[in-house]
Amino acid sequence: MNNTKGEQDLNLVIAGHVDHGKSTIIGRMLADTDSLPEGKLEQVKETCRKNSKPFEYAFLLDALKDEQAQGITIDSARVFFQTDMRQYIILDAPGHIEFLKNMVTGAARAEAALLVIDASEGVRENSRRHGYMLSMLGIKQIAVVVNKMDLVDYDQDTYQKIVEEYTDFLAEIGLEAETFIPVSGMLGDNVAAQSDKMDWYHGQTVLEQLDSFENEALPHNKPFRMPVQDVYKFTKGGDDRRIVAGTVEAGEMNVGDEVVFYPSGKKSTVKSIEGFKEDKQHKVKVGKATGFTLDEQIYITRGELAARADEAEPRVSARIKANLFWLARQDLVKDKVYYLKVGTAKVKARLQKINRVIDASNLNQDENKEKIERHDVAEVVFKLDRAMAFDLAGEIEETSRFVIVDEFEIAGGGIISEALEDEQSWVREKVMRRNYKWEQSLISREERAEKYNQKSTLILITGEEDVGKKPTAKALEKRLFNDGKVVYFLGIGNLLYGVDADIKNGDNNNQEEHLRRLAEVSHLMLDAGAILIVTAVELTQANLELIKTTVNPQQIETVWLGDRITTDLEFDLHIPEFTSEDQVSAQIKGLLQDRGIIFRPW
Repeated sequence: MNNTKGEQDLNLVIAGHVDHGKSTIIGRMLADTDSLPEGKLEQVKETCRKNSKPFEYAFLLDALKDEQAQGITIDSARVFFQTDMRQYIILDAPGHIEFLKNMVTGAARAEAALLVIDASEGVRENSRRHGYMLSMLGIKQIAVVVNKMDLVDYDQDTYQKIVEEYTDFLAEIGLEAETFIPVSGMLGDNVAAQSDKMDWYHGQTVLEQLDSFENEALPHNKPFRMPVQDVYKFTKGGDDRRIVAGTVEAGEMNVGDEVVFYPSGKKSTVKSIEGFKEDKQHKVKVGKATGFTLDEQIYITRGELAARADEAEPRVSARIKANLFWLARQDLVKDKVYYLKVGTAKVKARLQKINRVIDASNLNQDENKEKIERHDVAEVVFKLDRAMAFDLAGEIEETSRFVIVDEFEIAGGGIISEALEDEQSWVREKVMRRNYKWEQSLISREERAEKYNQKSTLILITGEEDVGKKPTAKALEKRLFNDGKVVYFLGIGNLLYGVDADIKNGDNNNQEEHLRRLAEVSHLMLDAGAILIVTAVELTQANLELIKTTVNPQQIETVWLGDRITTDLEFDLHIPEFTSEDQVSAQIKGLLQDRGIIFRPW
């Protein structure tokens, strides 16, 4: 079977409490639609006979997974089958981690869901949790399969009680099931064919219901959004293209459109749309993996979000309010560093505030909880270490979903509901305006780096008073200058009594504006290709975050000089003892060589 999703294929998620028969339903649909490899059904039945165990349709799923390496069309998160109408891709992920990861990161778009409930056990905790998760992920087309009706003698009253209880629950979270289908997955009642054992039921079978689901339209008519996957540079045969690559998550883009990249605010015009072994195109639409070149070469990186200048802007902030579904065994706690991923952007994040925690199994709310436990749903505030671009839930779903990574594992995910003010908002607005109006030189960043044999970098040397910062900075400047580098030491006094002459010195209320101007001067020096060395007393992490709003964080190296560390600064190099300016400057030069900023000759 072809695994490439066509426009009429439908992504379907099947969820259910453990042992409620989800795998049996899937196995039955595979068998009843002749979607199994030839002879597989008979093979599994024979294996059961030899092992003296009763055959179950759930065994078909396990048998296919055992043969995954042999090219069978199944993996840990997807199962394929087809009806006369179309092909279905079932997102079946035990533990829901794979499903959540795929949904939130855009690897899969579930358009509809089947929720399986055991008629003999009724609505359970996971039945409610799964409904809540589907609600958070914006899945509206839902059918409930009341399975194992044979175990309750096909009793209509039992079925009706489940319908009433679960309908009330779904209503509380803003969902409505299209139908409740009473079935026996084991015996096939109402799966592919109408059952004569439940003459009181006059609705559709499971397969008929699936065929009645509508394909969700891709967001063609929404503002253009493309998370930047990478920027590829070509040099062979005189090819000097720089191709910005990614997948279009919403909208469309044309050659000649002015595009803006967020959160930097840098802009340019689309020169060409590129594709591997494809004819030249003038337009690219949602769902397409693509690349494009720009009229003016601007420096952008993975994680930025491309948007059209003539359409609604995405949100940009370093603080977000979000609805979160937590799946990890380890609690989500304040002050611990996690990674938050939206599209291709990945930033460090800390849980700043828990507004409320909701028990997804009963919708009870707790506004005083200090941590978020496994299976909790919560409304939270995250503080990010730098600003990122995104949209809000309900506006553009594809760029509002996120996952939280803890110790290299997907631990939870959710949707962003609000962009909040952060400490750098006022600076970021100025920087985005500056970048938007920026006049590009004909000399690119790469050309300057190649000419000067160095990467432009801001070196911040900090620590307590009188620990040798200035002698070290001047010695480093002299050492690099003698090596032929383009380097400059900027004494803070040069700035305070020059660029900052209109600001009253010694007033703490002006510290942020001093730092903003320092960062803008640094930005100019770095754009010219220089290595800039600056000293400052006891820089804090908040100070650094403000500077990073203006200067590309990848172009900053921080050095703490002195034994006592008196702030929360996350530095790149710690030199505990000032031995001599020559020795300490040599250590910093070693850092620059290790980072690839200057060349190491061995």
